[in-house]
Amino acid sequence: MPLGIASANGWTVTDVGGRVEENLYVGTSAAEILHFVSISPEPSDDSPRPTFILASRLQPTYTQPSTAGQALPGVQQIVILSKVNKACVLCNGTLTFYTLPELSPAFNNTKVSNCSWVGGLDLNDGTGEENVETIMICLKNRIRIVRVGEEPRPLKTIEYPGCLVSTRRDSFACVANAHSYALLDVDRQQKVPLFPISSLDEVAVDAAGGRVEDISSNAGAANDRSTSSAQLLPSDSADSRGHGRSTSLGTFVGALGRRQQSPGSRSRSRTGVEAPQPLGGAASPSQARSPLRSGSRTTSPGRRVGYLEKPLPAPPEETVAQGETPQAPPPQTSAKSLTPLKPHICSPTSTEFLLTTGTAPSEPGVGIFVNLEGDVVRGTLEFSRYPDAVVVDGGSTAASSVSNNLEENSEGYVLAVITRTGGAGIENAIEIQRWDVDAGGTKDWLVVSNGPSHDAPFQGEVAAADSGETLSTTNLGLRATGTSVPIPFPEVGDKLRSKRLMLPIEDSAKFQASRERVPIVDQVTESHNTSGDRELKRDKEEEEFARRLGGTTSHIVVWSGAHIWWAVRNPLAMRLDAVIDQVLDPSSENVSRSTLDRSKIIGIVNSIRGQEARTETEFLSLGYIRQKLSLILFADLFINRSDNFNRSAADLRITEGLLMEGAVDPRLVLTMVPLLQREIVEGSTGIWVHAGLVQVAQRYWSDLPGSSDADDESVSTINGEVLSLIKRYLIAWRQRKGFGSIADEAEVFQTVDAALLHLLLHQDRESPRGAKSLSSTRAELYSVVDHSVDCFDRAVTLLEQHKRLYVLSRLYQSRKMAGNVLETWRRIIEGEPDDGGELTDGENEVRRYLVKIKDPTLVENYGIWLAKRHPALGVQVFTHDSSRVKLEPGQVVQLLKKRAPEAVKVYLEHLVFGKKNMQYANDLIAYYLENVLKVLESSDQARSTLSQSYETYRALSPPKPTYRQFITDNAIPDTWWHDRLRLLELLGGSHGAGFSYDVPSILSRIESFEQDLVPESIILDGRQGRHQQALRLLTHGLGDYHTAINYCLLGGSSIFHPTFGPVPAESIPSREEQATLFRYLLSEFLRIDDISDRVERTSELLERFGGWFDVSTVLTLIPDSWSVELVSGFLVGAFRRLIHERSEAMIAKALSGAENLKTSADFIDKCGGFGPQIEAGDQVH
Repeated sequence: MPLGIASANGWTVTDVGGRVEENLYVGTSAAEILHFVSISPEPSDDSPRPTFILASRLQPTYTQPSTAGQALPGVQQIVILSKVNKACVLCNGTLTFYTLPELSPAFNNTKVSNCSWVGGLDLNDGTGEENVETIMICLKNRIRIVRVGEEPRPLKTIEYPGCLVSTRRDSFACVANAHSYALLDVDRQQKVPLFPISSLDEVAVDAAGGRVEDISSNAGAANDRSTSSAQLLPSDSADSRGHGRSTSLGTFVGALGRRQQSPGSRSRSRTGVEAPQPLGGAASPSQARSPLRSGSRTTSPGRRVGYLEKPLPAPPEETVAQGETPQAPPPQTSAKSLTPLKPHICSPTSTEFLLTTGTAPSEPGVGIFVNLEGDVVRGTLEFSRYPDAVVVDGGSTAASSVSNNLEENSEGYVLAVITRTGGAGIENAIEIQRWDVDAGGTKDWLVVSNGPSHDAPFQGEVAAADSGETLSTTNLGLRATGTSVPIPFPEVGDKLRSKRLMLPIEDSAKFQASRERVPIVDQVTESHNTSGDRELKRDKEEEEFARRLGGTTSHIVVWSGAHIWWAVRNPLAMRLDAVIDQVLDPSSENVSRSTLDRSKIIGIVNSIRGQEARTETEFLSLGYIRQKLSLILFADLFINRSDNFNRSAADLRITEGLLMEGAVDPRLVLTMVPLLQREIVEGSTGIWVHAGLVQVAQRYWSDLPGSSDADDESVSTINGEVLSLIKRYLIAWRQRKGFGSIADEAEVFQTVDAALLHLLLHQDRESPRGAKSLSSTRAELYSVVDHSVDCFDRAVTLLEQHKRLYVLSRLYQSRKMAGNVLETWRRIIEGEPDDGGELTDGENEVRRYLVKIKDPTLVENYGIWLAKRHPALGVQVFTHDSSRVKLEPGQVVQLLKKRAPEAVKVYLEHLVFGKKNMQYANDLIAYYLENVLKVLESSDQARSTLSQSYETYRALSPPKPTYRQFITDNAIPDTWWHDRLRLLELLGGSHGAGFSYDVPSILSRIESFEQDLVPESIILDGRQGRHQQALRLLTHGLGDYHTAINYCLLGGSSIFHPTFGPVPAESIPSREEQATLFRYLLSEFLRIDDISDRVERTSELLERFGGWFDVSTVLTLIPDSWSVELVSGFLVGAFRRLIHERSEAMIAKALSGAENLKTSADFIDKCGGFGPQIEAGDQVH
């Protein structure tokens, strides 16, 4: 505390009463009270700590000693009674009262002489009576219980001579005189002796005696209600326990152990020392219990009942200022030389007291815990030497915290002033150890030393208030005050506040502009205008936030000479930060040449695992420490790459888990990976992280190997498991999308997506090409782009740079950008390099995609493009039944004719042959005919091929296939040949007799090719009714006799096409027409040049189809030179038909006669039924 005064005339601080609001009261050895007023700092001040000014000096009234020249201690105690705004001041053995805050005399200058101690405020009185305080005033021979309100009023007087210190919990008070400790029941006014302060004080041991005494002011001799002394004091043959740390301490513990009878009540300490039982303890719990416990310490039921029923005497009516009558003097020590020890009593919890005992000031001391029943609990504490002062911090002793307390005082500590030999000789220091857990003997020291200023951090020592002043450390005071005061801790705020991270990338502004596709000039202009203002505003906000966080409270005051400090717990963030800095070896100038002990870092991680935060600052501190530890472990993987292949899987798992648990901004983590540094997106506000993390990052950046532009060099020495760790970390971060608690969410996930995509592209370079070899890395790559990415523009750039066009198309698909998808596939199909090689059947993929989309323009453009490249697939886009875009056939035909003529034929074939849409048959016929004629006009070989096909077919011996089957089976792979087959199919009536086309137009086109297109001419002759000419060509031009017969049976419109199933009846000509056609065919058969063929074909025709011929006509046409045997089959058939017809006629005639007879009989029967009728004139009777 910067009091702004210096020691004068040799006075020193003797006690500090603590702060009441803005007032501080300090007692000095010059019998003065210095009243200081705290002045809070201005918001613009650099230091957040208040300053103190001296408001007044007060010399309390005290009684001069009777002995001249006797040294006076000055102000011994200042006790603040906050409920009644009063202060009790003990100065040179005289107690006076003052009103706060101005320290004016209270209660008419009431004073109490011969007072040795004042205090005893109820530590449990957190919710007690308002405007009333109860104190204990220790006089020479007794203790006075006084209630202080508007006036002091005595309540009780307790006979306890020479009381030096007391601590009270409700009605139980633990007190001590110069020799021993005792437990008092204030309400019942009873006392149970505990144990001596010094184990060498045999007189105090004998005086304790184990008796429960009545300590009321009018009580007589002590009333022994315990068992006999023979039962209380065990024999020398009892089991004794010793401790070998030193001879004196071993003797002390051994003496206490010999007085310990019940083995079941022994408590082993954490230091190996047996905890002694009180000297007044009973032989066993069943034999004797103190009334402080249950009121049952009796030797017989009669005495027990009498004791309980006997009322306690009323306290005498005395004023506070009344003189005291001396009682029996306290026990005297033996003649043996004995150095007195100062008693110390603290209360760590609401049911326990901590007492100190020992043998000599230079020997170790022991702290013993006793409960409200006087039993020893817990283990014992060991002090390096017997302490000069003891304070307990933590547990229920901690004063109430303010709203911005750094952390709740949950851990229990014992602070003891120890006189030890230091580097400068004898000095006092504060020994600190835990009392609530077994710390394994771990102790810390707080040493008063010279320091630069009061603003310097403590770093394990108490800094001097004034620079360069030599402090006397042999007079060190320590006390716990009744109220807590706020203590600023700017160092905590400086670590936890956010600070902008400046990325280690050259030309960051230009790079970010290119990332965000914003003109550089515009971005720089905006940066000059607004970025600076935003950053200044954010800095001010963070300063205010740090000021609020960097605060704690304290109720423990330390003084030495004229200097005073508040003993403050080192905040969690600073404690752990210091431990981390020690592990980092700050002496090493280059982190890449220093080896990080990762096991120690992991040990720190484990030490805070599961620790729950109780305040905002502790929550931020734990988060900051976890983030710092994770960043250090992660950065070490890249700094010391030579050890990467030696990293254990558990080590990497811990690093990964800590990265996720710490939730550090992934952009900060990625600054440690040169490969991914350029994927970091700052945004307009920049990256803000804990200032302590900025320091760690800057420590490692300068030693990162590789560069952000050289992918191979930057990751060539990184273990694949480390890259997999980064990948899993980024994937886990992607799963946090949508969490409202993430600051700068847009920039963070743009960075995460870009870095993950870049890393997967790098790893996928080793995967084999093709879609069939789908590795896990490639599957992860697809998953990232399929589920959309926030960094869309950057993702496009990365995929283009890595020549992964198919993955780029999947990215476009995730955004439903159909045009970009098709354009990317078009680039791959047309030959642009795609290193993945996944699009193996690109044209089919385009067709399937076009069927699914709804955009007519895209379907039209890319359908035509596909039809131009692959007519069959392209046409399917327009003809698929499930296509979502339906274009009119006429529109499609026009588009194809203009932009993809090669696909017109395929589309028309689909319409005509697939959809049976005869509307476009003429177009298809014209297309076929155009193609065929174009070839025949330009190619003599094509014409020769046709001629050879005719000659070859004619040369075949019967039975032979039809000409249609012949040219189909012997088709050549030329397109025009296929078109001619389709043309014959259409012309020949494949779609029924109702199908018509423009015969004259076709005839005019093929007129010059009649000798080459014989089947076409036959079909067209049939369409015109020129059946005789058609049959002549079939018989003599082609020699296709089978087709000629079909011509007669089916009519000329249904030839030269494949037939499946029955022919429709409406398309079959009548029998008379068929007979006429057969008569034409017979005439042509009789004109066949080859006599054998003529006879064979004619005979076969007459024999198979004789029913269609008239016998007389056939006999007239057959040459007379033919023998009857050649046409015997026909004649036999004809005769059989004649006989059959005659028989049928006779049968029909007979049946008709029978039917006539039957009808006549029926007529006669009917007439008989009517009876006779008489006709007379015009009447019938």
